[in-house]
Amino acid sequence: MPRIRRPPIASSRLALGVAGGLLIGFLALFAILGMTVWLGERSNSLFRDEASQRDTRTAAVELRDALRTAESSQRGYLLTGNEIYLAPYDTAKVRARQQMSDLERRVSTGSQPPPFLPRLREAVDEKLDEMDQSVALKRTGADAEALSIVRSNRGKALMDEINVYLYGAMLAADESSALFEDEHQHNAGMLRWVSVVATFIIVLVVAAVTFTVSRNRREITQARDEVRAINLTLEERVERRTHELTLARERAELLLSEVNHRVANSLQLVAALVNMQSRTVTDEPARGALKETETRIQAISQIHKSLYTSSDVKSVALNDYLGVMLDNLGAAMHNDGHTARLTSVLDPVLLPTDESISLGVIATELVTNAFKYAYPAGQSGDVRVMLRNLQGGRAELVVADDGIGLSATARQGGTGLGSKIIAAMAAGLKTKVEYIDQTPGTVARLVFSTARPV
Repeated sequence: MPRIRRPPIASSRLALGVAGGLLIGFLALFAILGMTVWLGERSNSLFRDEASQRDTRTAAVELRDALRTAESSQRGYLLTGNEIYLAPYDTAKVRARQQMSDLERRVSTGSQPPPFLPRLREAVDEKLDEMDQSVALKRTGADAEALSIVRSNRGKALMDEINVYLYGAMLAADESSALFEDEHQHNAGMLRWVSVVATFIIVLVVAAVTFTVSRNRREITQARDEVRAINLTLEERVERRTHELTLARERAELLLSEVNHRVANSLQLVAALVNMQSRTVTDEPARGALKETETRIQAISQIHKSLYTSSDVKSVALNDYLGVMLDNLGAAMHNDGHTARLTSVLDPVLLPTDESISLGVIATELVTNAFKYAYPAGQSGDVRVMLRNLQGGRAELVVADDGIGLSATARQGGTGLGSKIIAAMAAGLKTKVEYIDQTPGTVARLVFSTARPV
């Protein structure tokens, strides 16, 4: 067989080089993407913070304007006594309280609320109370007292203090907005630099990979030509080997089918011999034991019949196998004088061969017990067999009757061999038979796995 000349550049080294270059390129691309996503999120956060600062400044300005409007309306009413000033005064007071609450809500959302906020609330309340007091005195005709409150300059001092706090809040909002704008510009510059550097890296990676691939293309082409020449003879060898394997498989399947056929015939012969022996035995218990043995042999023989008539030698269609077996078993029971009716409802279920043998023996024993013990002394009734698919790769076999029940069956006695066989076969299936006394009647239920082991 001709040998392929090893290319100057090993394929493993090429693969590692290309993979490394692509990894670097992807990392650079992910850097751009990650930076873009992060900056987008940061921009949204800065936008929200900047909007919050604008709203805070707006609330401070509107609070100041509302207090000024209220103060102007108060002074107009005190000087003229005309109640036309009271309508804008009341409206301005409501707006001032609303804007104060809005300002508190906005500046309190930070991790460290400003320390002047409680005093600002007190000053606003005191200013509004001072104006309400002077207006109330004017309404009652106490003009001198109302004017004395105004001349005390308490209201002016409170307004000056409020203006200081509000100017401070507006100045802080303006400084925060300026900082946010600076960070916007800084983040945009970072994105530009990251994009430039990452793009440069990607271009270098693409150039390196292109150079490596183009350098290796000639060697690959040469190797491909050599492989094509070898394939011309390899296809012939593969075709010949495939034909040989196909013939070998057909011979193996034929031999296996023949083995199953011979085993089935041998078991049928043994069953016939047991049947002949049972006819010569006069002892009824011994004859019954031989009949049960014949039934068990027939159950195993039916598996091998199914295998040599099926294209699948690894698994058995339980519905077909149990259907034929139950027909034969029902006929045998009726020949022995039993009058119970045997019915079955069988779902399509596939099971490996060895497990199917165990399940067939269990079904045979359960149906035989139902015929013998559920309806003694020639009584008639139904024996129902159900094979059903369950979820999760499981299935169940149910044998039910309407006979005398478990307690009465237990009193009839027996060798107990059938129960031992059932328990042994069920243990081989890694399960056990559950008996339910329905009074009247008995239900035997077996849940088993249909999933093949990996």
